[in-house]
Amino acid sequence: MRTHPATPAEVDSWLTVLHQRGHLHSAHSGPDTTWIVQREQRDRPWTLHHPVLAMDWIAALVREIQQQDPETSR
Repeated sequence: MRTHPATPAEVDSWLTVLHQRGHLHSAHSGPDTTWIVQREQRDRPWTLHHPVLAMDWIAALVREIQQQDPETSR
């Protein structure tokens, strides 16, 4: 459980790591605290609004990654 609200810097950090590790095709900041992400090149870009909603999306992605490869959860 989170004890503090998500920040834009935290979202940027998570998206950078996920992109560098190949879990996202692209991720960049948009206007007004939004982020545009693409899971795979053929996917349409998805806009994440507000840091809390972006962190919810990131948490779901991390859970999915862990289910696909149990070694990543260690």
